[in-house]
Amino acid sequence: MATSLLREAGTALVDLVLPRTCAGCGVPGAMLCPRCAPLLAAPRLAEPRRFPAGFPPTVAAGAYAGPVRPAINAFKEQGRAELAAPLGAALALAVVAVRLGSGAPARPVVLVPVPTSPAAVRARGRDHVRELTARAAAELRAAGVPATGCPTLRRRGRIRDSAGLSASQRRANLAGTFALDAHRRPAGALLVLVDDVVTTGATLTEAASVLAAGLPPGDLPVLAAVVAATPRSPGTPRADPVRAGRYRAGNVLWDDLDRLSRPGRRD
Repeated sequence: MATSLLREAGTALVDLVLPRTCAGCGVPGAMLCPRCAPLLAAPRLAEPRRFPAGFPPTVAAGAYAGPVRPAINAFKEQGRAELAAPLGAALALAVVAVRLGSGAPARPVVLVPVPTSPAAVRARGRDHVRELTARAAAELRAAGVPATGCPTLRRRGRIRDSAGLSASQRRANLAGTFALDAHRRPAGALLVLVDDVVTTGATLTEAASVLAAGLPPGDLPVLAAVVAATPRSPGTPRADPVRAGRYRAGNVLWDDLDRLSRPGRRD
């Protein structure tokens, strides 16, 4: 009781000194206001403009546009660590959606964070993807979904800054930078790569190829879930999605997401 009261008092004091604003639109109040929060509760298949060969079936909780973009950047680059709660919940929603389409919705889920480069971790002082992974796993377990986070992949070597690179250049830039940690290889679970954002799909494709190399022949494909995905430009023809074994996007039952889709809840 005393700890709870101290926490509430501390939060109130921080709000007085540094009033909270919505990370999406800037209005005073909640960290994500009632208008911005629902934008991260609309799961959809991620559709890069050009599907890289081997791009895993990926569900995003929302579009990386409008208020969602500054909200994610505030968490990632501006130190607003409290956004791990709503963004982690959004990631959990995307995991449930992609799991329902896997053909094996009863399997436990292992969330594999896409490794952040050591340089980025040093610059930010934290690994934001691991923070999101931990939050999402906790949300899933609270909703009755057996889920754990496991840093199965690790980075090796150094890569160029991907800003300004095309999709093919990004993939070439990432080649060989992920390695599988054999001592942490999970067995018998559905593997879901998780990240904050997908744009060209190059990072998820490279990470999924390394992760899939450790799976038994005939197993379900590696899936992916992200907080947000870059939306397709209006009028851009849809590319032929990657065929990934038994995964069927049509199996996703949106009504089953209600337990995790709670955009109006308090933060």
